[in-house]
Amino acid sequence: MSRLLLNCDIGESFGNWTLGLDAEVMPFIDCANIACGFHAGDPGIMRKTVALALANGVRIGAHPAYQDLAGFGRRSMSYSPEEIQDLLHYQIGALDGICRAQGGRVEYVKPHGAMYNDMMAKPAQLRAVIAAVAAYDPQLPLMLMATRDNSAAQALGDEYGVTLWFEAFADRAYDNAGHLVSRQLPGAVHHDSATIIEQALTIARGEPLTASDGSALQLHANTLCVHGDNASSVAAVQRIRAALNQQSGL
Repeated sequence: MSRLLLNCDIGESFGNWTLGLDAEVMPFIDCANIACGFHAGDPGIMRKTVALALANGVRIGAHPAYQDLAGFGRRSMSYSPEEIQDLLHYQIGALDGICRAQGGRVEYVKPHGAMYNDMMAKPAQLRAVIAAVAAYDPQLPLMLMATRDNSAAQALGDEYGVTLWFEAFADRAYDNAGHLVSRQLPGAVHHDSATIIEQALTIARGEPLTASDGSALQLHANTLCVHGDNASSVAAVQRIRAALNQQSGL
């Protein structure tokens, strides 16, 4: 990838409950991480979200999670490597089937919530996720968090022949290891749009951020996570899109 791609968690409505402003944010992103029914979404929502992504020329990614609809996939759970593989294959396959029925396909995988956090904290779980993606389709890139040192994750990706897309966040503070500062701590989430846009551009330029301890933090990222769950966040995404386009001369 030659430029920083904007990705957004999408399709997280369920039945009569609507979450996010998917139609409003979709025209400004490159990649849609579509919920696969285990933490959010349902077959009808998946179908509508796939159609929306295809209409806007947005890449479709599977956003699988632990089987935790009540907890929105944010509760850590214990699974064996074989169970992780089953969870991923079930959800990727479901979304891929809906995509194919509309002339599209799943183009990458980004785990959600606790599954994402656990794989970044536990090398054995990261191996299980990468192995599951490789078994389903080794051509599918896996999205995971960029940290100060991506080498261990990259080595696992190389071992299984899976392309890794490293992800950064414009609206979150980082510690000196390149991990996100806990939401329980003050200053963990940036709310000022100017700060969010400047962090996005700093990452896009390949320049270091300032970590929570004041040290310089270099992140090598392929994609930037943005949010579209309210009007102000959609406006921020629009401004980030415009700023990135201006930076790249588009």
